[in-house]
Parts: sequence; structure tokens; C-alpha cells
Amino acid sequence: MNEIKVLHIDAFSEIANKGNPAGIVLSADHLNENQMQRIAKIAGFNETAFILESDHSDIRIRFFTPGHEIDLCGHATIASIYALRTNNQITKDLFTIETNAGQLPVRTYEEGEHLGIYMQQTPAKFLPCKSQVNKLAESIGLTKEDIDLQFPITYGSTGIWTLLIPIKKLESFQKMKPNNQLFPKILKELPKSSVHPFCLETYDDLADMHGRHFSSPYSGTTEDAVTGTASGVMGAYFAKYIYNERDTNKLSILVEQGQEIDRDGRVSVNVEQTSDGYEVGIYGTAVFVKEFKITI
Repeated sequence: MNEIKVLHIDAFSEIANKGNPAGIVLSADHLNENQMQRIAKIAGFNETAFILESDHSDIRIRFFTPGHEIDLCGHATIASIYALRTNNQITKDLFTIETNAGQLPVRTYEEGEHLGIYMQQTPAKFLPCKSQVNKLAESIGLTKEDIDLQFPITYGSTGIWTLLIPIKKLESFQKMKPNNQLFPKILKELPKSSVHPFCLETYDDLADMHGRHFSSPYSGTTEDAVTGTASGVMGAYFAKYIYNERDTNKLSILVEQGQEIDRDGRVSVNVEQTSDGYEVGIYGTAVFVKEFKITI
């Protein structure tokens, strides 16, 4: 029997119990994949990150939902870097991380008492969705009339796939009730995808986009409070389908999420259009909440 120390870090907020919670296990090289999965299930966070040594980067991070391993997680990356810096396991400001989605650069910034963290994500990819709009709407507790069809419904990825659904009104987000078990049958192109409705109305006047994030049923969770990868691909979506000023190839937007479930958080997204598509990075903060132990 081993006792494993797990750090509870909230990402995309400077206030404990806001933003998106993640479990972080430092120095996890002694754990095998089955043990990591068991820890993630017991911890119960949407994602638990395990910090490992890497032959190619400064560190390696593996991400597990309670149900399975995923290639990349934005909020758990931000939380991991916060945990590493505040525990003096990384001291430099610029380094690379190895993930199942590839090698990604990360930079940290000292901002008074707070630590700002910027992570590059994989270049944005989009894939058309051919699902029936009324079925998609019903799966999140809405009707077809709530969907903003002036913009495309499309799968997007900056490291992990989600389905981006434009919504007309902010008020619709309060009445959303996801039936996650329906997602795989409706999302025939990518049945393991999560679902990410968003709109251009926001609670915060400084924010550009608002979203909610409903998990794939395979993950063993229902909703992710403030999502890093989905916010990243939202930024690329904004640049590709919404933004009208084409005199610059760089764009910065602020995404808000979590208000409906009392986990208010913010993600800053930078997008740069290149000849190959859209390069995306996200910026956020984090805060330590507590540590606890899991016996396996």
C-alpha cells in the first residue's frame, strides 16, 4: 500500500475554489498507468496531472480523467506549472513540456504575489460536424432556436477535440442541462468529443466570449469549469469565423467561464494566423487550495 500526495490547485483564478480544480501528483515516475488511472478516479477531479521526467523536454505531464487518459489539458497544465514553481521543482521561466499531444513551450511571469503562466498549444484544427442541429440542442437542454446558425457548428482542437456550438443569448447558458450519455450517438464523426457551447454575450464587460464545457461520458465527469484547451480553440474559432478586422494576423481575447456553476474563471487567449493556420497560446493564473493523500 502506497500513500500518494495529491495537490489540489485551482487554475484560471487567484481565488481558491473558483476557476477549474485539478489534482497534481509531483515526482510520479514510480507510478504505472493503472495506478495513475486509479488515483485520478479516486481524486475525482475532471483531470489529474502526473509530473514525470522526460528525455526530450524539461518535464513530462500525463493527464487522466476519472475514466481515461487524455492527450492534453490546459487547466491541469497551468496548475502543474504552478505546483512545480511554488515547490521549487522548476526555477527557470522558459521551458518545454512533453505531452501526448507533443512538445509544448511554457513561460512563467512573476506578477507581484501571483504567478502568470503562458502555455503554447498545438496548432488549431477544425472538422465539420454533420449532426442534426435539433439533436445537438436537445443534448444540452436547449432547442434549435437557441443555436446561432450564422456561425458554423464545428469540431475544434488545439490538442484535444471538442464540439463548438455557437449560442445566441447568454441567458440560454443558465438553462442548459447536458445529457452527456447522448453525445457519442450524436457526434458520429468524433464520438468521444466533448461539447462546448459558447456565445459573444458575456457577464464581464472585459470578456469577449463566454462558454460552458460538457464532458464526454467516457471521461466519467459531467462538466469542466474553466477549460484551457477549449478556450484556446475558441480563440482560433473567433479569429477564423468571427473577427472582421484583417489588418493584423495577431489577436488577443479574454474568455470567461464557470459562472453558472459558481467557478468563475478567466482565460487569456493569443492567436496568430500563419501560412499553416492558427497558432494558439493561453495565459492564466492558479492558486493552491489544499493537499491530501490517496492510498493505493
